Amino acid sequence: MALPVKDQIKYWGIATAISALVLWLLGDVLLPFVMGGAIAYFLDPVADRLERMGLSRNAATAVITVISVVTFTVMLLAVIPTLVQQAVSLAQTAPQLLTDLQTFLNERFPYLTDDSGIVHDTLLKIGQIIQEKGAQVLGTLFNSAKSVVDLAILLLIAPVVAVYLLVDWDRMIERIDTLLPRDHVETVRFLAREIDGVLSGFVRGMGSVCLILGVYYAFGLWLVGLQFGLVVGVIAGILTFIPYVGALVGGALAIGLALFQFWGDWPSIIAVWAIFQSGQLIEGNVLTPRLVGSSVGLHPVWLLLALSVFGSLFGFVGMLVAVPVAAAIGVLARFALSQYKGSLLYRGQAENKES
Repeated sequence: MALPVKDQIKYWGIATAISALVLWLLGDVLLPFVMGGAIAYFLDPVADRLERMGLSRNAATAVITVISVVTFTVMLLAVIPTLVQQAVSLAQTAPQLLTDLQTFLNERFPYLTDDSGIVHDTLLKIGQIIQEKGAQVLGTLFNSAKSVVDLAILLLIAPVVAVYLLVDWDRMIERIDTLLPRDHVETVRFLAREIDGVLSGFVRGMGSVCLILGVYYAFGLWLVGLQFGLVVGVIAGILTFIPYVGALVGGALAIGLALFQFWGDWPSIIAVWAIFQSGQLIEGNVLTPRLVGSSVGLHPVWLLLALSVFGSLFGFVGMLVAVPVAAAIGVLARFALSQYKGSLLYRGQAENKES
């Protein structure tokens, strides 16, 4: 005899509440494991393709690990030191940039920046905040022993977790399948395939888009000669994951820095603008349609809401979990809607009377 629906809802609700509580209490501890799981999920199709080429699962994982280690080592030696140096320089230069902006506005638009004006007060407050908090934030990030230890743990544990999960990914999925409720196994499998389709289309696709655009922006701005081009390119590439935010923040930051550095050199300023404009054209017409697709089912507003809510509740690990949870809720909502439209609650007796 099947368990009543009311009892099933109660038990699954309790399981969901316990999971949310554990995530809230142990978010920092779980971060390396969530990161490792995300990496393994991202690389599983690559391992599957290598298996189809004749490699065993262990050999495929070894090939992926070696390539990843070499890539990370090259980045660690060639890119990351420059990136950190530019980030520190940008934070230290920001107060002076605001002072230069205020001077520029005083000369060009004095009526906007008089001592009683809103622009003057706003720039003054921003400058004070950066001066007070900038050094504190950088010190916390780069000098705090706890932050260094946490970063070391993340860089050590997450790859190890990813390797183990990647080796056992298929067996792990089969094991989970054996634990599904037998009364609903086909429905759960269908929903799991739908959720995997949404995630694979969005997470893997947008991850590739972010990587390509980040490299493109950083290389393009470096060629133009923008002083903090590498940092701006990386920021724009990472934020591309959030719809519209990467282009707005990266473009505004790059063009703002270009105006300070190249004022009067209009070809260079136009070149910076052209880099971001062409990047948006490439993303909208080539990268996103090919790598993400149009049937992912994650609306930008829904994604922004999920990132905001989970980030506020569970911190950074919540933002990592937000996308799969948002995808799952979207799939479940569409499934519930289809069930509702096929029920008597929606159709009523009108359809029977017509027939």
